[in-house]
Amino acid sequence: METIIILVFVLGYLAITVEHSIKIDKLIPALVMMAICWALISLGIDSFPQWFDSANHGLVDGFSGLGHESKMHIMEETLLHHLGKTAEILVFLLGAMTIVEIIDYFDGFSTIKGFIKTKSKRKVLWIFAILAFILSAIIDNLTATIVLISILQKIVKDRDVRIWYAGLIIIAANAGGAWSPIGDVTTTMLWIGKKVTTGHLFVYLFIPSLLCMLVPTFIASYLPAFKGDLNKVEEDSDKPKSKFSSTMLYLGLGGIVSVPIFKTVTHLPPYVGMMLALGVVAVFAEIYSNSKFAISGIDSEEHSEHANHSPVHHSLSKIELPSILFFLGILMAVAALESLGILFGFAGTLQETMPMLGTELHGEGVSDLVVLLLGVGSAVIDNVPLVAASLGMFTEPIDNELWHFIAYSAGTGGSMLIIGSAAGVVAMGMEKIDFFWYIKKISWLAFIGFAVGAVAFMFTRTLF
Repeated sequence: METIIILVFVLGYLAITVEHSIKIDKLIPALVMMAICWALISLGIDSFPQWFDSANHGLVDGFSGLGHESKMHIMEETLLHHLGKTAEILVFLLGAMTIVEIIDYFDGFSTIKGFIKTKSKRKVLWIFAILAFILSAIIDNLTATIVLISILQKIVKDRDVRIWYAGLIIIAANAGGAWSPIGDVTTTMLWIGKKVTTGHLFVYLFIPSLLCMLVPTFIASYLPAFKGDLNKVEEDSDKPKSKFSSTMLYLGLGGIVSVPIFKTVTHLPPYVGMMLALGVVAVFAEIYSNSKFAISGIDSEEHSEHANHSPVHHSLSKIELPSILFFLGILMAVAALESLGILFGFAGTLQETMPMLGTELHGEGVSDLVVLLLGVGSAVIDNVPLVAASLGMFTEPIDNELWHFIAYSAGTGGSMLIIGSAAGVVAMGMEKIDFFWYIKKISWLAFIGFAVGAVAFMFTRTLF
């Protein structure tokens, strides 16, 4: 039965990676894979020799000798545990995405566009790279990429030039997301899973992440694509700008940034702080739009007109629900493999067979090569399931350097292929970037940044 479950997982994974070829959205195989895996576990519960208790991070003693009812009870408890942990991540993401959409409703990001006065291609590259690095740490790399490419489309008229900028934005956004607990889904998973803390994440990863952004940007600034000046683009004077745009930008970003502080003070899960931030931002949004105080109860008639009067309704209607459902499917599918102890056993095999590079630095820890391969793997597959798998594979304590290295590798390694990160996928969709163009023009820059940052991490960890 274990073999069948692994086969279902592999086939589902394959369908996710080739979604552009088979024309089926990746959320569909993710959900199907999750449901079938857990159904097979339920049907074959008596045939499994072991069970991994995620709450206690260890195998259940004497599982094979328990009765059917006891095993079913353990399975239900485990399923509920994983659903709870997954829901924490999804609710957190929903809150963050809604706040960003509210900011956009008030055209808040036009404030950022106003800062860009130069026409030099090289200077514009550095401005967007630095903005991507900073914004992704505050509003996550996916959202930062959407925002910056939207601004880019208003500044750079020539698409052939614009896709070069988009490629460097992907690298910078993924680098910026790695050192912030709210900057990348995978880092958020490690943070919510109590594997890393905000302070240590910054100390360990800021310099490696910064170098991961600076080195490719510096090299790219000397490429022919970034020489000369940009063509002037006519301003869209017909579109009225909200007088609350800058206020909502600072209020929204401030609300998101306050979440780690809220968690530190109250010791409550991050999604609670995010819901508080969303509530505060929504109150001001409703006041500024002179709309009634309501987040639910959208009229079935004249939906679009109603949405225009309620920024919260409008923002909720623009949330990327397919992404949320994909995360649900993939995280719960990985949880199925974890529960059977498959990932636990796989971790042991990896540590026995891989050469222990860097052993002198961290004793009996996990091989650096394993973590670097995880980073490369995140470019080929997807960093979310890889990090979800690592949570079940390794048992190191909170703030162990392993978790920080995983956060860096999974967060920045995905830049090496355009399908390897959420930022890359959304940029690919917005600018219709060709997969092989990205490999030829951008992947080598991403690899250099990833390698430089990894070396920097191996050095900086010796200082702490």
